[in-house]
Amino acid sequence: MGIHYTYKSIRGEKAMKKEAKRKARLEQRRAKKGVKEEKNEPEKMHDIEKTITLEDLTNPNKN
Repeated sequence: MGIHYTYKSIRGEKAMKKEAKRKARLEQRRAKKGVKEEKNEPEKMHDIEKTITLEDLTNPNKN
């Protein structure tokens, strides 16, 4: 005759698998995000005491 599974008999198992899969994806995203954050360097800000000129805004070669 064999074993017959119904929705009710395996829904707990399916829920646990789904939860584990969701947690694994979340951990991968966190790991990936952590790698990106480590690469970011602090942005250089313009000196507050210096007046911003048109030259500062338009010259791409000036650092």
